[in-house]
Amino acid sequence: MKSIIQKIIRLRNPNFQFDANLNSFALLQFIWIQGLSIFRGLKVLLFFKNPKGIMLGKGVTFFNSPKIKWGKFLRLGNYVYVSALGRNGVAFGNNVSIGAYSRIIVSTSLNEIGDSIVFGNNVGIGEFAYLGGAGGLTIGDDCIVGQYLSCHPENHNCNDLTQLIRHQGVSRKGILIGANCWIGSKVTILDGVNIGAGCVIAAGSVVTKSFPENSIIGGVPAKFLKSRKDAN
Repeated sequence: MKSIIQKIIRLRNPNFQFDANLNSFALLQFIWIQGLSIFRGLKVLLFFKNPKGIMLGKGVTFFNSPKIKWGKFLRLGNYVYVSALGRNGVAFGNNVSIGAYSRIIVSTSLNEIGDSIVFGNNVGIGEFAYLGGAGGLTIGDDCIVGQYLSCHPENHNCNDLTQLIRHQGVSRKGILIGANCWIGSKVTILDGVNIGAGCVIAAGSVVTKSFPENSIIGGVPAKFLKSRKDAN
């Protein structure tokens, strides 16, 4: 049985290999949980969508489903919320995994809806992420991300001292994260930031400016520490 399940998993992850110490009870429980997730995935048929192997945890909800696009083998953990209220909605690539309790929200405003959130292929996001898309958020192929990632592609205007801040509107530039990045847990990325491909961002960093490819960055605010090229 283990070899059969391993072949099925390799459809999503070609390099997957069961640990030799994995016991049978854990494997059976894993199969049961995944089976339930696949069954829940059939709910997208109600939105006239092709499931494409989607796996849903408990309590997953969608808003504005006609603006959601997904590739093959999408996996959404327990109580993930996806709101595609935006001009271009939400687009998932193939083999995307979003951790439990995450919030994927293009926009919360009905009078000035946002742009989009786009995930490349083979993207893995940890639990409790908050991903906004008002100014546009793109996460490139093969990115791996720890828990509590927070992305905010929007800023409130606040220069006019004669008006309430909430009445001054917002500015939106967008966030772009290149392919093959490793982002540690509890990282916050603010509007206007472009992260080059192959970057590593240390846990707890607050990224307020852009960095070139293969940078290793960290801190509050995040600073360039060294290049991965130099490390090699």
